[in-house]
Amino acid sequence: MAQVRTILLPHFEDYPVQVAMFKDVTNASFLRSQLLQANPDFDYAFLDAAMILSPLPLFLAITLSLHSTLSPATSPLRTRTPHSELVFRLHPNNNIGESYRKFGISDDTTNLIAVKFSLTPDVTNESVAKHLSEAVQGVSVDVGEDGSELGLFADLSKIKKIYKVNDGGVKGKGGKKGVTDQVGTVKDERSALENIIMGVMTLKGS
Repeated sequence: MAQVRTILLPHFEDYPVQVAMFKDVTNASFLRSQLLQANPDFDYAFLDAAMILSPLPLFLAITLSLHSTLSPATSPLRTRTPHSELVFRLHPNNNIGESYRKFGISDDTTNLIAVKFSLTPDVTNESVAKHLSEAVQGVSVDVGEDGSELGLFADLSKIKKIYKVNDGGVKGKGGKKGVTDQVGTVKDERSALENIIMGVMTLKGS
């Protein structure tokens, strides 16, 4: 059975989030085809685990997606579903297609994260674990308590490229450095990069 963690986010305790992670996946092309066909049985956010630095950016994207789902009058969804909205929210700009290409799974994805919102009573930890066990051909990896291991497969070079982070700073529109790059000045590179990503995502979501 796939290992699935149930995450409860502040202010959204009535809407648990089911999160699972897999390595050595061999059928990413099949999973992607089900998403493209809008198969309701595969209504998940399937993410390339290489693009998830740590739990915090993912949880922020989940929070923004849930907020748009539950408060459409003030913050409507910009994509078709809450799960596609989650993928969109991870990307630093508003290009929806680019969001899917960079953060969603590709045919070559080998490490993936699956997220499922429990928006209806039938979506439970057990139902998600059962379905993912049948659907994903790969090795289930425990994401850790409260998702602490979600950055296990992060590819820092790819993540820096997406968020335009380098030793000189983060470039904004027009090539200007809009966010100071802390990576070269602090010991914990991941923590500094995490702060940058969270800031960019928050600005996009405002």
